[in-house]
Amino acid sequence: MPARKPLLLINVVGLTPSLLGPNTPHINELLKSARMASLQPSFPAVTSTVQASILTGEPPSRHGIVGNGWYFRDQGEVRFWLQPNALIQGEKVWDTLKRELPGFRSSQLFWWYNMYANVDASITPRPHYPADGRKLFGLYSSPPGLHERIESQIGEFPFPGFWGPAAGIASSRWIVDCALLEFQLNRPDLQLVYLPHLDYSLQKVGPDHPSIAAEVRAIDHEVGRLLSFARDEGAAVMLLSEYGIEAVSQSVSINRVLRAEGLLQVRQSLTWELLDPGASAAFAVADHQIAHIYVKDPRDIPKVKALLQDQPGIEQVLDKHEQRIWQLDHPRSGELVAVAAPGFWFDYYYWFDDAKAPDFARTVDIHRKPGYDPVELFVDPAIRFPKLKVARRLLQKKLGFRYYMDLIPLDSGLVRGSHGRPPASEQAGPLLITDCDVPLPRSLAATAVKHLLLQHFLGQNQTDLANAKEHTCGEPSQ
Repeated sequence: MPARKPLLLINVVGLTPSLLGPNTPHINELLKSARMASLQPSFPAVTSTVQASILTGEPPSRHGIVGNGWYFRDQGEVRFWLQPNALIQGEKVWDTLKRELPGFRSSQLFWWYNMYANVDASITPRPHYPADGRKLFGLYSSPPGLHERIESQIGEFPFPGFWGPAAGIASSRWIVDCALLEFQLNRPDLQLVYLPHLDYSLQKVGPDHPSIAAEVRAIDHEVGRLLSFARDEGAAVMLLSEYGIEAVSQSVSINRVLRAEGLLQVRQSLTWELLDPGASAAFAVADHQIAHIYVKDPRDIPKVKALLQDQPGIEQVLDKHEQRIWQLDHPRSGELVAVAAPGFWFDYYYWFDDAKAPDFARTVDIHRKPGYDPVELFVDPAIRFPKLKVARRLLQKKLGFRYYMDLIPLDSGLVRGSHGRPPASEQAGPLLITDCDVPLPRSLAATAVKHLLLQHFLGQNQTDLANAKEHTCGEPSQ
């Protein structure tokens, strides 16, 4: 059996070839001894789906992660950002390597579907929910005491910097610190590291905003620390991204379209309206630039498809046959899948009157919203003294009082970047850079990454690599 050279798999969300240059000196240095390929993302090009394709070597039609969330028909609920690893169907790369290499060790830091994965160490966000209704920041780790041990040395994880209006470089910097320490503690053969920083700014202001240069420099600095550490430890690196973010100017309120036609139902809860999926003839689970539309009666599918195809901002609507062509035909998928036109994205809004919007709409609450909400990155501009309001709420939190963090606006027009569609060009799409001694084509599918990893560790040809490249999951297969 060949000697195992450790490998750091670094996921830099939103990094594209177009962002490389004067603001990425550390990545540029890596490129002097490494090679770069264009990465064809899964469809949809969203975090959970692409990560699952990377780990399993399968498209969403086989691994089942059809988006960052979907409608659980047996529960009558839309659920987003779940964590149990068993939701990913198919054999993950570490399972293959553990079978082939006795004693193989792996760790997974902040990748999604992290809980109960068959890895030797993992850390992921996991808030606490006391019985009095509060939400408290927290981490989940395996082994159980790992995150406490790490936090005791590098400080508490900066949760406000991970998502929400205060999201920024602090969370990615902490994750790098965590990765360095975890590697020293556990000596994994394969360490997966998730760095989300660019995702925030690119969605807030778009890829062409002048401020992006500073954000790229910030994440390049953190990546540089990992690259330097890898060199010192004699480890190989594979740096990749999940998708590129394109400029958008407005959203499509697809659920309002369905409600206006009498297809979507709401129920009254106190003073606000809640989406009632089980009672709806059709409703949409919005996820960046794609939306799964769940249609109760198959006889309504043609009518709903025709309705949505006529809407401005919707490029195409895929039925189950068309989803099969895009390798998205899984039972979790909607009866229809809408794809936004260039420059558009899908919000989850279903109410017509903001006064009837649910209370969680104005908060950072990724688990209760029936769709992804990038507006959570903004503070409502109508709040006169936002810092004072935030400080007051945080004080209530610190003192153990219940509080309502109603800081988020209801203006989808604030969002300037999105993703989910196939990239418009290689320059605007994701990439893969590695110094591993493995064959690297100019372009490869996200499903091929697993096979590259197997080649690195097993030192043998993986014939599936060619097949994975031929049957991409970033564009329709023929």
